[in-house]
Amino acid sequence: MKNICFLLIFPIFGFSQISDRPNVVLFMADDMGMGDTSAYQFYTKNSDDQQIHTPAMERLANMGMLFTDAHTPSSRCTPTRYGLLTGRYPWRARMKHWVLFGVQGDPLIEEDRPTLATLFRSQGYATAMVGKWHLGLRYTQQNGKPAAGWEDADLTKEVFDGPCDHGFDYARFTSRSHGTSGPDFGLTGPKTGKNKKGSSNTPYQKIGPGHIHNRKIIGATGNGKKLVEKGKNAYDLHGLGRRHSNHAIDFLNQHLKNQASSFDPFFLYYPSNSNHGPYTVANEVGGRKISGAGRMVSGKPASTRLDYIYENDVALGRLINYLEQTKDPRRPSKRLIENTIVIFTSDNGAEVKAKTATGPVRSNKGSCYEGGHRVPFIVAWPNGNIGNIKADSAEKISNQLIGLQDLYATFSKILSVDLPNLRDGKKGAEDSYNILPAWQGKKMINRPMFYNDHKEGKNGASCAMRIDDPSVGGKVFHGKWKLFFDDTLLRYGRAKPTELFELSSDPMESKNRLNDDNLPSLIKKLISTARLHRNVGGHRFVPIVPKKIFRFDWRKPLPVPSPLTFFVSVKGGDGIRDSDGLGVVGKDSSRVETGEALAIRFQSDVLIESIGLTAGKEGSCGGSLRMGDRSALAIYCTDSDNDAKDQQGIISDLGILKKGQLLILDPSPHWGVESKGSWKLQSLIVRPFNQD
Repeated sequence: MKNICFLLIFPIFGFSQISDRPNVVLFMADDMGMGDTSAYQFYTKNSDDQQIHTPAMERLANMGMLFTDAHTPSSRCTPTRYGLLTGRYPWRARMKHWVLFGVQGDPLIEEDRPTLATLFRSQGYATAMVGKWHLGLRYTQQNGKPAAGWEDADLTKEVFDGPCDHGFDYARFTSRSHGTSGPDFGLTGPKTGKNKKGSSNTPYQKIGPGHIHNRKIIGATGNGKKLVEKGKNAYDLHGLGRRHSNHAIDFLNQHLKNQASSFDPFFLYYPSNSNHGPYTVANEVGGRKISGAGRMVSGKPASTRLDYIYENDVALGRLINYLEQTKDPRRPSKRLIENTIVIFTSDNGAEVKAKTATGPVRSNKGSCYEGGHRVPFIVAWPNGNIGNIKADSAEKISNQLIGLQDLYATFSKILSVDLPNLRDGKKGAEDSYNILPAWQGKKMINRPMFYNDHKEGKNGASCAMRIDDPSVGGKVFHGKWKLFFDDTLLRYGRAKPTELFELSSDPMESKNRLNDDNLPSLIKKLISTARLHRNVGGHRFVPIVPKKIFRFDWRKPLPVPSPLTFFVSVKGGDGIRDSDGLGVVGKDSSRVETGEALAIRFQSDVLIESIGLTAGKEGSCGGSLRMGDRSALAIYCTDSDNDAKDQQGIISDLGILKKGQLLILDPSPHWGVESKGSWKLQSLIVRPFNQD
């Protein structure tokens, strides 16, 4: 796993085959709403005194296409990053809501899951990531064994399961939000749980990994985990914007000035730390003053928060300038900008609840109301005719529904690469749609779109699903319909609706129409659609999955014989079945414990909808699961923030198990750092394919 990470500089023969493939720059701000850029002032109607001026974003919008109905798959940062890179809804992974916190072990992206970076690298691209990773890292103890996180790790040893293990050749990053890359650090020192009142999320951090280059930690001394305070590797929060901008330019220079690599296209993923709090504005970026330099459209000085947004604008403008001024090595008579796709967006809505930040929509970051996940999205690509129309044309503005999880399928289309074959048991881009037609100003078909993490719900795992102009029994219900569900949809595949809005007539989501007498058939259709898309493991599974469902519950009498043939094997003892489920009698109990395991195989291809485990009153969660030759997955109860309260486990979104392959359930930890398990198998829900 620990392959050396470096900028690829070997020659690619036959480069003419990829000479037309575009470079890609994907710039993602942190916590930024549509009202946080003057490119969207026409939409938000902010006054000139209330609107931060962002000339580089305006410039990009004039070059390309601007979308007013673009969405993140989650209203928070960690899950959106997962969805963007994998083309899969983040709640299909172990975290049903919230973000990675604490020591930053236990990464979300599975070892063998394709990402945008692996897609581009497979096509001869040089790939780079600069900025905020926030998807977890793995660390190593001094004795060489895996560490639970950086707090019990030897920081002189390389990290892994980070950017360089998921497709990036070049990585310069912080593990989390810039002010929380270590523990939450109060004024009097690290705390367990919460800091002293008023000291949470402040720039007073003294320990943590700090800066990471590829796999090497350079921002901490390794001595007490203290952050480097002086020199080029100093962890200066006010210097991060400048540092990451410089690294982005460094990557481009290294790549383009090396004759052996310059004919390869590049992919630069730039998830900025700005403008996540604390607002540690840089003094300058690329020689441009930042702190105190932000201005409203009217010319009035901006606030510190808006200066932080201006920092992103300057960094984006610096990249655009570089692309406009630099010759394309593959086309010496042209500039890089002509064959580079440049995208600007955000990881979720603004962190402040104000119309001037979020635009004319409800709520803000952490909400499934529109303000939590509707974000700026601007894309330009001159050679691809994306935005190649007059700057004042209405055709440069699109109101079509798109999501960041759609980028994987879109770039696959641009590169003429087939998406992973789900029917053949592959994994990847399960929820991604090709939105290139929308970039080109063409009408796309309607499809469901999900958003998760709802701070206004009774539980954060509450979510929402939107469908435009749905058809029920041949009748079209015109409008943008958005149905909210409680947490049981994401956790267990059930669907209890809580609110219903029609956004075209009610953009502020103020009129709940769940009890509208004219809508029972529509609501029933939306519920069934939500359950199907949630339970079969991805939107791309829906057209291919069989309708017939088999449910096995080992707590009840033996299942009725059926044409579905499967076998359960026991390792480490004898199988036992009682009112709690299926276990193994081995060393200590009737539960499946360390040294024991269950293995299941079918005589036909099946889609695994869910596996139910119970730890009971005296058991514990933990262990690993493996399907066929795929990478192992850690077993959790429900999700990361609910383990201590809920000892019932529903594992879902696993995909297709091929005929004869083994599904292995093992209570032994995958990495040796997670909790050991002690549980019983309760249930299994599958959809069998043709049993020829």
